[in-house]
Amino acid sequence: MTTLTLIGKPDCHLCDVASEIVDAVVADLPDAAAERIEIVEASITDDPALYELWWEKIPVVLIDGELHAHWRVSADRLREALEAAVVRDAETPAKETR
Repeated sequence: MTTLTLIGKPDCHLCDVASEIVDAVVADLPDAAAERIEIVEASITDDPALYELWWEKIPVVLIDGELHAHWRVSADRLREALEAAVVRDAETPAKETR
C-alpha cells in the first residue's frame, strides 16, 4: 500500500487546492493503482510535532513518508510520483509475519 499524507490546516486556501488536486489525480488513476493508495489527511493544528516541522510550508504532500511537495502541488508531477510508488510497492515482496 502506498500512503499519501496531506498535511495542512483548516481555512487554508492552498490546502484546499492541494486536496482537490490529490483527489482528482487519484480518481484519474486506473482502479488497480488507486486502490493501492491510502490518503491520510493531517492538520498542523492537531499535532504539535507536525506544526513544528511544517507550519511554514503547508500544504505538504508526503508519499510513503517522504516529502513530495509543499506550497503548490503539480497534478502531473503527483501522478508520476504515485504511479512510480504503486509500481515499487507492487514489486516489493510482502514481509512474512510469524
